[in-house]
Amino acid sequence: MTENLQLGADNQPLAGIRVLELGNFVAAPFAARVFGDFGAEVIKIERPHVGDELRDWRKARGSTSMLFRTVGRNKKSVALDLRSELGVEAIKKIVATTDVIIENFRPGTLEKWGLGPEVLNTINPDLVIVRISGYGQTGPYKDRAGFGSSAESFAGLRYITGEPDRPAGRAAASLGDTVAGLYGVIGALMLMFHRARGGSNAAGNVVDVALYEGVFSLLESLVPDYDAYGMVRQRTGGRLPGVVPTGSYTCADGLEVVIGGNSNSVFVRLMKAIGREDLAADESLLATEARGAREAELNAAIESFTGSMDLEQVLAALEAASVPAAPVYDAPSIAKDEHYLARDMIQTHPVMIDGEPELIRFPGVVPKIPGHEGSVRWVGPELGEHTDQVLRDVAGFDQAQLAALHGEAVSR
Repeated sequence: MTENLQLGADNQPLAGIRVLELGNFVAAPFAARVFGDFGAEVIKIERPHVGDELRDWRKARGSTSMLFRTVGRNKKSVALDLRSELGVEAIKKIVATTDVIIENFRPGTLEKWGLGPEVLNTINPDLVIVRISGYGQTGPYKDRAGFGSSAESFAGLRYITGEPDRPAGRAAASLGDTVAGLYGVIGALMLMFHRARGGSNAAGNVVDVALYEGVFSLLESLVPDYDAYGMVRQRTGGRLPGVVPTGSYTCADGLEVVIGGNSNSVFVRLMKAIGREDLAADESLLATEARGAREAELNAAIESFTGSMDLEQVLAALEAASVPAAPVYDAPSIAKDEHYLARDMIQTHPVMIDGEPELIRFPGVVPKIPGHEGSVRWVGPELGEHTDQVLRDVAGFDQAQLAALHGEAVSR
């Protein structure tokens, strides 16, 4: 560790941990964000003049996207060319006092730059190295380019997502990347915990996360169902096959509600709430298979109920019956919801946009750890904002080296 692990003034559990992020786009940056949320010092390396390409994603105005401001929060931005001798030297200096390094380049890239695990662990034997790639560091596909989109497809998620009569759909978020990032954090913390308990690192300190494997791990019994029952799951829209009743239902005001009534006790309460005492009393429906066989009938009964009143009335009736249900929210609905606000999941931070400061609402920190809360200390920084400070204070660069680095950046 960079120093003895001491909780900071705000009692954050990862205070005293240093993380070096060499990633781009989503997976590695998301993993590093989790560390930063809980007090770790996160040093993000970005390409001079260009930076992380997330800076330009979904950007309607200004020079830096809100996506980067979100994923890059609590990080120090250092502009450094890893293809240069000075860049590699700086990384080696930083690694000497770093606990975790996170990268998501194609396998072999770090080795090409002279920064492979064998080099890094020689400098710092306790360093944990998280490597996130499309297909992992081994196997016949390891050299293939891989993004979250291809990972979701290769893992089977896209095949079962969407309406049955349409091409494969997707969730409108980078799930493949963020799941891989979470597994990277889990792996790093496990190795750090192993080390803290006196465990040996003789077997290595590398966490190998493949994007597709993270997604595949979430698909429950996709392959076991195929082997055991010959079942090849297909696209079923907003409903899960064999899990009945559950799904999205339209209310009288055109808004949607998602209802989960697929356990026996909840099913009975749901049927009573919608005025179908006959279905609630039908003991044959206290079996998953029976409800699946009568899915169309049950959904029609629920739709008749939800279509007879507005969303708020539907939610009130289902809440009174202790039936899990939630509105299908958009961004404006989330931003003003009292529960989000009460749990500090919507936080306002100043951001410079087109040269003017604006107050922007950002997502809060997950998970909640009473007494050890995470925090958003600042949103994603400007490109290279902390270059001199980090290279001087962490890498030990003198003024001549800093001047040489700046001159090198200008010449490229």
